[in-house]
Amino acid sequence: MEIRRLEVFSKVVEMQSFTKAAEACGFSQPTVSEHIRLLEETFGGRLLERHGRRVFPTAVGKILYQYARRLIQLEQDTFQAVQQFKGDMSGTLMIGASNIPGTYLIPPLIGSFKAKHPAIKLIMKISDSNDIFKKLIENYVEIAILGADFPEDNRLELTEVFTDRLLLVVHPEHRLAKRPSVRLEEIVGEPFIFRDKGSGTRNVMTQILEKMGYDPLSLDVVAEFGNMEAIRQGIKAGIGVSILSTLAVEEDIRQGSIVGVPVSDAPFHRPFFLTRRRHHILSPIAEEFQKHLLTEFEGLKRKPLPTRPETPSDPYLFSRP
Repeated sequence: MEIRRLEVFSKVVEMQSFTKAAEACGFSQPTVSEHIRLLEETFGGRLLERHGRRVFPTAVGKILYQYARRLIQLEQDTFQAVQQFKGDMSGTLMIGASNIPGTYLIPPLIGSFKAKHPAIKLIMKISDSNDIFKKLIENYVEIAILGADFPEDNRLELTEVFTDRLLLVVHPEHRLAKRPSVRLEEIVGEPFIFRDKGSGTRNVMTQILEKMGYDPLSLDVVAEFGNMEAIRQGIKAGIGVSILSTLAVEEDIRQGSIVGVPVSDAPFHRPFFLTRRRHHILSPIAEEFQKHLLTEFEGLKRKPLPTRPETPSDPYLFSRP
């Protein structure tokens, strides 16, 4: 049984399409179909079935897919280990991240890693924490950076690597914009812009409000947007205020287009975790990338953030703890 055949099968399962899998593998569709036929002949039963335009694994196909991923990974690990021994690491690493770290925190760290290992290709899947959690469990990604808003599972090993501060974010002309800090009770009645349900930032904020004795449903929600960029633009347009990650708004605050104000009496902090499967032996590339992340995060902890904007006329920028 050839590894390449398992790679083709896995690609069909992941893309739910013979055509897309053929394009990804650089084969014709008949060649992909022939690979699947030979695998089905080997295992004595159907591995895939069609539902409309999409293709899904059968019960046997699901079992094969799990082991195929392991075999493919083992082949890659073997090659990477030999290259590492020769001092010439190369290959591909799949990592995952929830939305905030994946968008604002990890890309520069990937850049510094690539500067040291240009032959390594990194693919980062960005989604909500629950989706990346599933990809970790299914061995689709080796390591991930996640917030705490995913199911507790003893199959995972977590290392806290960074703490993001959440700020009240307002328009520069808002009545609270020049305040050094505010109390939670001062913002409860403000017109509020919420992230959509499932957002890690929204979940953290909701939990903190409940712990502080406030009903999240009592907020005056004037808008609910599906992504961070829409909320930033809504605040700039004067639609309302929001509680957002410092990572997401740091550049806007520096430029003076919005203002971040700490909430003095509420623990608006969100930890991020380097997450991997417990007892899983990382591939050489993943091991090297994990070391790089841990070193870089230590540097970020020690690096002081500016407490003033880049120009004197800009509103205050409050640093994370």
